[in-house]
Amino acid sequence: MKRILLSVPHMGGTEQMYADEAFSKNWVSTAGPNLTAFEEAFSKRQGMPCVALASGTAAIHLGLRLLGVGPGDEVVCSTLTFAASANPVRYLGAEPVFVDSERRTWNMDPELLGRVLKQKADGGRRPRAAVVTHLYGQCAEMGPIMEVAGRYGVPVLEDAAEAVGATYRGRPSGSFGEVAAFSFNGNKIITTAGGGMLTAHDAALVEKARFWSTQAKDDHPRGGFEHSEMGYNYRMSNVLAGIGRGQLEVLDERVAQRRAIAARYREAFEELPGMEAMPEGAECFSTNWLSCFLIDAERFGCTRDELIDSLAAADIEARPVWKPMHLQKLFAGCESIGGDVAEDLSRCGICLPSSSSLSAEDQQRVIETVEQTTRNGRRSHMVTFA
Repeated sequence: MKRILLSVPHMGGTEQMYADEAFSKNWVSTAGPNLTAFEEAFSKRQGMPCVALASGTAAIHLGLRLLGVGPGDEVVCSTLTFAASANPVRYLGAEPVFVDSERRTWNMDPELLGRVLKQKADGGRRPRAAVVTHLYGQCAEMGPIMEVAGRYGVPVLEDAAEAVGATYRGRPSGSFGEVAAFSFNGNKIITTAGGGMLTAHDAALVEKARFWSTQAKDDHPRGGFEHSEMGYNYRMSNVLAGIGRGQLEVLDERVAQRRAIAARYREAFEELPGMEAMPEGAECFSTNWLSCFLIDAERFGCTRDELIDSLAAADIEARPVWKPMHLQKLFAGCESIGGDVAEDLSRCGICLPSSSSLSAEDQQRVIETVEQTTRNGRRSHMVTFA
């Protein structure tokens, strides 16, 4: 049997044409018509200006710098996320303050955010920014988050790396905060092989990020290189932007496919004791980038890790939900507000194969392996009890 992977690229058909055009016209560097077209299409979709970058992490880094983050600052971050959400805080010499999740969306708890911002304000130490992650294709509750952040004058960077195509109250992910970052890594809902996008409501911020992303080269009358600011080699290539153009054309189709996969899992597992799907927030439209479930070991018949091992034995890739940042050695000693919810979700959460190209037959194989695992586990527990 072939191995079933967690999330793989899914081409739409025009990506090769755009990439070939880049080669045929020798636009293979960090400039060219694919970049312009990709940015224009993404900007139209989001309703705000953007700049295409080498990664989502680069977008977070530049976004935090745009918000003025620097040495000695504090930046509030979601704790249940991938390390790329918090690493750029350290790039800039600042320190993250981690905030727990709430169970309705698994994202940052707006109430806890308000608590930490009030505590910091009362102590005369307002955080420079907040990084709010949209987890597994679902937006955080941006209404109350933006209200409380605005009350204390803390700008928000939306980490929408996992949520291209998601909406909250009918608005696209990334359209609420001052700045947003998206990822087109190979495992994301659409891909450029490796790449990202930065968006902002203020076009001047986007142009500053574009300037920094190409080594911050000042204008020179004879084309020489002059530098007055720190820059980075962060610009996306025109070749990869061609892949992005094609992928963006099929984004809505990919979202529908992933949502259908998630719905089939939910239907198949609805009657299984001890297996609960990641909820979809009442005001959220999730892309279901990954289909996630919680495993109650006592009722399910085995632990989450035992289920992952059982799937691996059947040549099926599954992964745990992210390990919270406040539990990572890298961030030992960082301040953390709450943490019990994120720890529970991480301990019990599993991500199942969710590729938009996942066939019905392969998904059925995943479903049957999960069902067989729980049957075997409950049978084993009954024998042990007897």
